[in-house]
Amino acid sequence: MASHSLHSGTRRRIRFNDHLPVDHRLNLVYRIGAGLMGLFLLVFGIFGIIDKIGFFDTGGDTVLSLNTNGALSWLSVGVGLLLFVGMVIGGNFASTLNMTLGVLFILSGFLNMGLLDTDYNFLAFEIQNVMFSFVVGILLLVFGMYGRVGSALPHDNPYWRARHPDLAEPAQEQGQERRELTDQRDRPDQVR
Repeated sequence: MASHSLHSGTRRRIRFNDHLPVDHRLNLVYRIGAGLMGLFLLVFGIFGIIDKIGFFDTGGDTVLSLNTNGALSWLSVGVGLLLFVGMVIGGNFASTLNMTLGVLFILSGFLNMGLLDTDYNFLAFEIQNVMFSFVVGILLLVFGMYGRVGSALPHDNPYWRARHPDLAEPAQEQGQERRELTDQRDRPDQVR
């Protein structure tokens, strides 16, 4: 109740895709996250496809210490390629893609954990696959949320500015004044 009085006025809906410049330094983090996860999934999927495992085979074939079958291998290749597309595009697309796929990996881990010893385990998951799904999901979430979410975002962060438009102008002016003072101090003395 009391926190509502701190945020008087109308609140703007934040559209994340409008606030991050293409060349922003967070872009590198989003691209690296998408690229690393995509590379591992692509390698895992290709090794599974090369082994010519049956599409819905649940015989216990392993690749890189993870259980797999043809369906899981092709799915891994597809998701890996999607993450590579995110890496190439970068920016907010990569961040949003990382977060979305992170949530889907975590949900997949829970779903497949419930299906482990049933006839509905079409992707041949074992407990190590479930753990892998959780780890990849968390890593993708971390890479996607980096610089977007947090209590101590810097005031030059585009997401902080979007959430605090009334405070963004004074903070930006203070930053500009600080830069000007630093420039004056760092310049060699000119002829007076």
